Amino acid sequence: MTAILNTFNPDQLKAALLNGEELKLAASLLYQSYHDDPLFLTIFRGDTADYEQRLRSAIREELNTFWQARQPIVGLFHAQQLLGVACVVGPDSGIGSNRLWHWRLKMLLTAGFVSTRQMLEKEQRIHSAMPYQRYHMLAFIAVSPKYQHLGLGHYLIHAVDSIVDEDKSSSGIGVFVTLAKYLPFFADDQYQKVTELAFGSVSGSLMFRPRQSKAEPA
Repeated sequence: MTAILNTFNPDQLKAALLNGEELKLAASLLYQSYHDDPLFLTIFRGDTADYEQRLRSAIREELNTFWQARQPIVGLFHAQQLLGVACVVGPDSGIGSNRLWHWRLKMLLTAGFVSTRQMLEKEQRIHSAMPYQRYHMLAFIAVSPKYQHLGLGHYLIHAVDSIVDEDKSSSGIGVFVTLAKYLPFFADDQYQKVTELAFGSVSGSLMFRPRQSKAEPA
């Protein structure tokens, strides 16, 4: 926390839902953060020349889908600068293994058939492994590489917690973690391991944070 105080004015740190004009900034930040993610390297074939193009296209289409479905895309700002992004999918989003037809078409045209099929299979397997029917899913969470290791991720995850905890129809929120170094971060926020899942040569932990009930005012 001291590092944050030395780098930023805490009074100027805020979490807010992004508007349509900020989606390009969010896509750029997520692309930088997920460029070397093992799962995306597998799904979008990181050993090929057009990997970066496919990854950019996939992230852009994901954000557009979240926006059109009115799902929360949370930005962490310092003054006007975007430092982090988290994308949350709610229980009634219509987003999942049964993707909207226009998303499938755009993904087929930009990311290719194999990558699109693997994305759908990933979501289906995660949903099947989840011991709940109604829950949120943390699709993306990232802090700009320039500002990592300053504790900003905790600001962002707490904003996500607020969204989930206010939805009484949700059992909580899940996340699929492919890098072991991030497990303590989610564990600190009361995420618990559900199971291990493997996609090709990549394995990861499916984690879940139960919705925290808030005391009703007297």
